[in-house]
Order: sequence, then structure tokens, then C-alpha cells
Amino acid sequence: MLKLDGCVIENGGFALQADFTIEIGASVAIVGPSGAGKSTLLEAIAGFRDLKQGQILWQGERISDLAPGKRPLAMLFQDGNLFPHLTVEQNVALGLRPNGRLSAEEQLQVQTALARVALPGFETRKPAELSGGQQSRVALARVLVQRRHLLLLDEPFAALGPALKAEMLDLVAGLLAETGTTLLMVSHDPQDARRIADQTVLVAEERAHPPAATSQLFDNPPPSLRAYLG
Repeated sequence: MLKLDGCVIENGGFALQADFTIEIGASVAIVGPSGAGKSTLLEAIAGFRDLKQGQILWQGERISDLAPGKRPLAMLFQDGNLFPHLTVEQNVALGLRPNGRLSAEEQLQVQTALARVALPGFETRKPAELSGGQQSRVALARVLVQRRHLLLLDEPFAALGPALKAEMLDLVAGLLAETGTTLLMVSHDPQDARRIADQTVLVAEERAHPPAATSQLFDNPPPSLRAYLG
């Protein structure tokens, strides 16, 4: 399980508190008002932001002292971080090796990942030749080849239209079901949380609250969430 043990995370003028656990294989949305600290929480788990207090553990082992690349997780950002001068295949290969020089087995992993996101035959294309949805699939394939136990999504599909975003969320849900990967996903859209997450962490009033059942949380929101939803 993922455990945030008495964590305090500072970001500018505020400090976010987090003390909760997430079971392996759970799909968890992270919601709350703008500026409340949703991305800050994800950045701390990923290792891009230091803790002022507390520790983060995965399967009972402390990971909060590890560099981001040494943690058992992969993170997908909103812009996808594709390199425009590289092909689809080369962009995905970066998930395995920074220099992109792959063994035959690793090349097969890249091909398999592209097939799983329905992009076989797109290997030689550049990002500019792809639609927004296809670019999102490439970024997701790069995450898949890393084969990490924990997947962090920071609104990677926010720029997509409603139908395409729903398609990508369904694709992620299917891949999670196949692999048993644990998901934490920042979202500003309650429908996204309902679609993919069985639990939701509310970030509000300088605290990341313990996970609650998604349907119950949105059907009976606390005041801070009700004010955000309007």
C-alpha cells in the first residue's frame, strides 16, 4: 500500500497536510478547489517536492528519501511532455532508456505498448502529425513501458474534448485492470472521478483528506467541496 505518514508539504505560502493510506490496485481521484494543493500532493509523492515533515512509504518501505527516478511510480503530466523532434517510437523508448538505445527485447516492449494504446503503425510519425488524442496515447504508452506499480496522472487529458477524454479514461481503466496498477489522478471534473475512480481524496483547507468512496463523496459533499462544485 501507499502510505503518507504525517506528511507536511510546503508550497509557497501554505503547507499541505496529508496522512492516509491507499490500497494496492485502488483507483483514486484527487479533487478540490484551484490552488488547494492537488498537484503539490502528487509532486511530493513523485519526489519532485520535498517533505517538510513525515514520510511516504510503499509496501512498508520508505520512498520519500529516493530520487524521482528511483520510486516505484510513473507520472503523466497535462502536456504529455512529448519531444517534437522525435518519432512516436523514440518518444516511447525514452520511458525505458534516456538515450533511446534499446535492446531487441526493449524494442518489442515499445511495440507492445503502442499496440495496447491502439497506435500500431504510427512508429515513425512525429507528434505534430498526430491528433491530440493520439499524442495522449503516445504519452500513455511511454508510461506503460516503465511497468511501475503506481501511476500518477496530473490532468493529462484536460485539453481533450469530452468524448475523447472519456475514451482515454476508459483506456486507462482497462489497462489498470489488466496490470493491477494503483492510480492517483488529479481532476477538476467530478465526472472524471466518477468514471474511473472508486475512491476520491479531497484536497481543501490545507489538508488532503483520507480517501472516501467517490459516489458518496459527491452525492453528499462536505461544505468545502460543495462550495467548489457550486
